[in-house]
Amino acid sequence: MKMYQALKRIESEQLVAVIRADDHKQAYQYVEACIRGGFNCIELTYTTPKVEKAIEQLKEQYPNILLGAGSVLEEVTAQSAIQAGADFVVSPGFNKEIAFKCNLEQVPYLPGCMTVTEMMSALSYGCSIIKLFPGSQFGPSAINQFKGPLPQVSIMPTGGVNLENINEWFEQGAFAVGIGGSLTQGSLEDIEAKARAFVEQVKES
Repeated sequence: MKMYQALKRIESEQLVAVIRADDHKQAYQYVEACIRGGFNCIELTYTTPKVEKAIEQLKEQYPNILLGAGSVLEEVTAQSAIQAGADFVVSPGFNKEIAFKCNLEQVPYLPGCMTVTEMMSALSYGCSIIKLFPGSQFGPSAINQFKGPLPQVSIMPTGGVNLENINEWFEQGAFAVGIGGSLTQGSLEDIEAKARAFVEQVKES
């Protein structure tokens, strides 16, 4: 039930903010700005120093948001993220040991894939959502192309999603989208304003 609820939440929210920061304190501020702008699904990447502190603090302060751990490269990090309170785990590529660990803990695992073969492997290990990464290397039309041989796959493009093309990603069949650099550049006020713009655009479409 835990995994199902998290997956349904991602499907419902449609937007996942991908936060990379210089340190865990800055990451916390970025997340708060995104929350003020209307985001409820957040991914904090392990490229941020001491990111687990931010995950723990945010889960305590904002228990109702869905908080994931990104840039997870091995099983040990996945376990550490889950212990810190991560609701889902994301990696730039597929790793079967991470898949095993997340399935055992009933935590969704969203691996990055670029080929049909990689997607088939991820699906066979129980991954319900595939992160198309980097999305900028493909473009929105790639989703329909992947869904040709794999109509059952749920794809979340990450990298290259912005206010100008987000509608097209959804029109082509995106399950959800991950938004990073186009959201988190600028001041905290800028981030909040852009978050609000993304939320409003998805609501209108």
